Amino acid sequence: MNTLKNTASIIGNLGNDPEVRTFDNGKKLATFAVATNETFSNNKGEKVTDTQWHNVAVWGNQAENVEKILKKGSFVAITGKLINRSYEKDGQTRYITEIQMNEFLSLDKKQD
Repeated sequence: MNTLKNTASIIGNLGNDPEVRTFDNGKKLATFAVATNETFSNNKGEKVTDTQWHNVAVWGNQAENVEKILKKGSFVAITGKLINRSYEKDGQTRYITEIQMNEFLSLDKKQD
């Protein structure tokens, strides 16, 4: 049951190419945003699409895989855990919630 305590799963499209940084120790970090869409009818009967953006971060070998496989527009399933962090900028505290990715699956259709 412990593995279910902080699990996030999303399916959506990358809004940008992954940004990959390599640190002095050789470790890589890839960050990117994934858009998820929900379509519903409002109280006027009009079809409405709500888009939510999710920040994703991934370290190490998975960052290398992301760099090789994913690009802007890629359709992908992601699992990981939610991470909350903060930092100071211009004297203000900024807060970020992101998914620390464990696994991904490319859902793009193969080209012939």
